[in-house]
Amino acid sequence: MVDKDAVRRGYDAVAEAYAADRSEDGRGREILSQFLDGLSESARILDAGCGQGTPVLRDLTATATATGLDISRAQLELAAERVPDAALAQGDMVRLPFRDGAFDAVTAYHSLIHVPRGQHREVVDEFARVLADGGRLLCSEGPDEWSGANPDWLDTGVEMQWHIAGVEATRDHLRDAGFAAESERPVGDPPENGDDERWTFFSARLEG
Repeated sequence: MVDKDAVRRGYDAVAEAYAADRSEDGRGREILSQFLDGLSESARILDAGCGQGTPVLRDLTATATATGLDISRAQLELAAERVPDAALAQGDMVRLPFRDGAFDAVTAYHSLIHVPRGQHREVVDEFARVLADGGRLLCSEGPDEWSGANPDWLDTGVEMQWHIAGVEATRDHLRDAGFAAESERPVGDPPENGDDERWTFFSARLEG
């Protein structure tokens, strides 16, 4: 089971190394651009698990009012430098520190995978809670359930942990939370744990 304190400590410790390793290109960014095309310029967007802020949170601020949330203080410090126009908050996705209906859209790139499997549904419920009626969600997941840890992630000597719920479970979580599926797009970008997995990006709308 994922230890969220271990994840937080890990991201604090590898903040600079992770930022240097993170690719700013790829199909996931193209999907984000298409998602943003469907939102108004006045949209309020939450990037849940924003990390160091690039490229997702930075892209969001270019077209909307964006807020980044992350469990890691060190990651948020980097985000403050790289995306000064975004509001930032430290917190747990299982208990988002925002009021009901605060956002028109939520993005969650490669962040659900660091939540204990038993809490993935709770996170999706929280996404639904903070979205206004008709609000949209764009999130990524691996294809199959998988859990594991790397004691030397990014060759830093720092441990990182993951628990991927998989596509089928994520479909169920979205449906049960009141989301209507818009699209599922598999891409070839490998997850940060280095395994030969493919991401699936889910776009969904909250039904009123």
